[in-house]
Amino acid sequence: MEPSVFEDTFARDNLPPEHEWPEFLPAKPPLHYSRRLNAAAAFLDANVARGFGERPAIVTPARRLSYAELLAEANRVAGVLRDDLRLQTGSRVLLHGSNDATTAACWFGILKAGCIAVTTMPLLRAKELTDVISQARVCAALADARLAPELSTAAARCPELAQIVWFGETGPTDSLERRAQSRPAAFDNADTAADDVALIAFTSGTTGKPKATMHFHRDVLAICDAFPPAHLHTTPDDVFCGTPPLGFTFGLGALLLFPLRAGACAVLLESAPPDVLLDAIARYGATICSTSPTAYRAMTPLASSHDLRSLRTCVSAGEALPAATRLTWETATGTRIVDGIGATEMLHIFISASGDGVRPGATGKPVPGYVAAVLDEDGRALPPGSAGRLAVKGPTGCRYLADERQRQYVQNGWNVTGDAYLMDEDGYYWYQARTDDMIVSSGYNIAGPEVEDALLVHEAVEECAVVGAPDDERGTIVKAFVVLRDGFARDAATVRTLQDHAKTAIAPYKYPRAIEFVDALPRTETGKLQRFKLRAGNAPGGRP
Repeated sequence: MEPSVFEDTFARDNLPPEHEWPEFLPAKPPLHYSRRLNAAAAFLDANVARGFGERPAIVTPARRLSYAELLAEANRVAGVLRDDLRLQTGSRVLLHGSNDATTAACWFGILKAGCIAVTTMPLLRAKELTDVISQARVCAALADARLAPELSTAAARCPELAQIVWFGETGPTDSLERRAQSRPAAFDNADTAADDVALIAFTSGTTGKPKATMHFHRDVLAICDAFPPAHLHTTPDDVFCGTPPLGFTFGLGALLLFPLRAGACAVLLESAPPDVLLDAIARYGATICSTSPTAYRAMTPLASSHDLRSLRTCVSAGEALPAATRLTWETATGTRIVDGIGATEMLHIFISASGDGVRPGATGKPVPGYVAAVLDEDGRALPPGSAGRLAVKGPTGCRYLADERQRQYVQNGWNVTGDAYLMDEDGYYWYQARTDDMIVSSGYNIAGPEVEDALLVHEAVEECAVVGAPDDERGTIVKAFVVLRDGFARDAATVRTLQDHAKTAIAPYKYPRAIEFVDALPRTETGKLQRFKLRAGNAPGGRP
C-alpha cells in the first residue's frame, strides 16, 4: 500500500487489519492502475482531454450538462470543500440528495478534493442518518435543501457534523450554488493514492444492522473496467437510465460511473415508477436500462404502449431475477436482461451473463477479473451440482469500517457473500437463496426463491416472498407472503389454488403449507426484500 499523506486518518486507521482482508487477485490490464490516482479525474478530466467536452454527460428533466460543464461544476464543488469549508484530505463528506445533476457533480467534487464520499439515499430518516454520520464520523454534508428536516434533526445529535451546505432552488443565501459561483472552474485534483479510501458505502440492511464498507480509488475504476466491457459492451453513444439511487452502489455504478467511464450519457431521474421509466427510455433514446426484478415485472404489461426501440440491453441486480420475470419481459420487449449478483462489500456485479451466454435461471459465470467457488461449512470447495456458500475473489473486496463482522464475511481470503449457490458442470452459478433463507423442513432443503418462482407464474400473484416458519410437527414449514393482483379474493379458496399450482410446478414437498396475503412486501429503499421482517411477522396488511 502507498498511502497519501492523509491529514485526516480516521478511515485508514479504521480499516480492518490487512491479515483480515480478502485476497486480491493480481491486477492485469485493464485492471492495473497507477499508484497515484484520483478516480474523479479518470471520469471527467480524462474525457474532456480526449475531446468529449461538448458531449452530454448528465441529462435530467431539468438540466443538461456536457462533460466540460460537469467538470467545471465538480471543480467548483471541490473548491468549496477545500477553500470554504477547510476540509482536510480524508475528511468524510455526507452526500444526501436524489438522482440529479447536482448530486453527481458533488460526488466527483468530493473525490477531487481528496475527501471521502458517504452517499446516502434521500428517504433515510433522522435515526438512520444519525447512525451513518456517527459511524463514519462525517465532518461535513452536501445536501438537498428539500431533505433538510430529517438531516437537521440528525445533525443536532451529531456534534462531529460541523458544517452542512444545502443545494437546490429552496436553499439559503449561502447555498452550494452561491458558494460555487465564487470558485474557479479549474481545480488541482488532490494527489491521492490508488489505495486511498474514496467512498464509504453502507449495506442496505436486508439482514439487520447496516455495515459500512470502504472502497479505494482503484476500486471505483475496477468495477467500470470489469463488468461493463464484458457484458454491456458500452460505447460513447450509449444512453444509460434506470431507477437505483446513487446512494446504492448498484445505482452509483450503473447510472453514473459506468456511462461516464465510457464517455457515454447518464440520464438521471429523481423518481421513476414504471410508467415514468418507460417514458424516459422513449424520450431520451436510452440504450441501457438498469433496475430491479420487481420493476421489470411491473413494467412488462405497460411496455407495448411505449417506444422502446432504442433499448438494446437491460440490467437486473439487487435481488434474484425470477425466470418468469425474465421470460415475460423479454417476450414483451424483445430485449434481453443481463442478470447479475453484486454486493456492497464487492462494490458491484461479479457474476453475470449476457447474450448467447445467458441460461435462464442461472446468474451466470464470474465476471473477468473475478473467480468464484461454492464452499461447504468448513471452507472446502464443493463439486458441481452441490449447493453451498458462494465465495468470490477479485480486484475488489470487503473492508468493513471498524466492524467485527469482517471476520464473518472474509474467510481464508474469500469474500463469503451470504448467498447459497450451486455451480453446474459448465461453470454456471445458480442462485438458491440467502444462506439464512434456506428452509429445512422435515429433512428437506428448500430454497425460498424456487418456491417464489413457481408462485409468480400464477396469474393471481403480483409479488411474493417465501420464508421458513416455525411448526410443531415439522420444525419448519414453507410460508409464502403473497400480494394478489386486483380481482382475486384473499380467501381459503385462493390459498388452495396457489398451493395446488405450486405442487404441479415444483416437487410437492416444497409447496407453501402456509400462505398469508399482504398489502405489500417489506423492502429497503433500494428495493431489496427484507425477509427477516417477514420472519418476525412484520408485513403490511397481512392476513391469511
